[in-house]
Amino acid sequence: SPFFIPSALINLASGQVSIKYGFKGPNHAVVTACATGAHAIGDSSRLIKYGDADVMIAGGSEAVIGRIGIAGFCAAKAMSTNFNDTPEKASRPYDKDRDGFVMGEGAAILVLEEYEHAKARGAKIYAEVSGYGLTGDAYHITAPAEGAEGGYRAMKMALKNSGIDPTEIDYVNAHGTSTPKGDEGEAGAVERAFGDHAKDISMSSTKSAVGHLLGAAGAIESAFCALAIRDQVMPPTLNLDNPSFETVIDLIPHNAKKGRVRATMSNSFGFGGTNASLVLREVK
Repeated sequence: SPFFIPSALINLASGQVSIKYGFKGPNHAVVTACATGAHAIGDSSRLIKYGDADVMIAGGSEAVIGRIGIAGFCAAKAMSTNFNDTPEKASRPYDKDRDGFVMGEGAAILVLEEYEHAKARGAKIYAEVSGYGLTGDAYHITAPAEGAEGGYRAMKMALKNSGIDPTEIDYVNAHGTSTPKGDEGEAGAVERAFGDHAKDISMSSTKSAVGHLLGAAGAIESAFCALAIRDQVMPPTLNLDNPSFETVIDLIPHNAKKGRVRATMSNSFGFGGTNASLVLREVK
């Protein structure tokens, strides 16, 4: 078919949107596994900062639930298989019985806009993307680096670029896929990145509620962060009955938590050792 090649190109997703709506600014398609949505948002924020665009439509989508997708991730021993009879309990980040992630499917899209441009048209502003960090592990095709070292550097970069004091971060939306190795490593990296302030941070994995949306994960989790700022409510980590490790961080088990949310961090780490962290903060 003459449509085979166009249908196989990832950038045709953004291309179709551009064609349909007449968007003639930067047309940029990101493919970085589970960090895709976060990288798309971070890259778009930089394009606006550099003056290349006033408005960017950024996010991620994924639809991989099928025989090949499920079989492939099961063969990689990444998915949960111990809760087939109680699937609602399968995604359980940080819990001692976690055994892999639950596949999700969906999309999330954010409108990023230069501040004065947004004010001029009376836009409802949820938050500001103030910090962005991206790193590579240079370690393994699927496993995270020891101690989530790459994720740690992404967090530190995002904090530095945000221009805010780390003590202003009240909530972290973790990558937290419910895998045995990744969850504990990320929690330790967050403790290292925030030092003494870690004890005052609340952190959860919303993958416990929506599953792992792969390329869309970073986008929907950034949306959760924006809504946490708007509503002053931090989403919970579901199914966290028995934490498998000790941490000073509040992992928000079971129930959402009301509290002051001035700024948030969202982490996304992908196969191939690609990492992204975003800092979103309230607009005063």
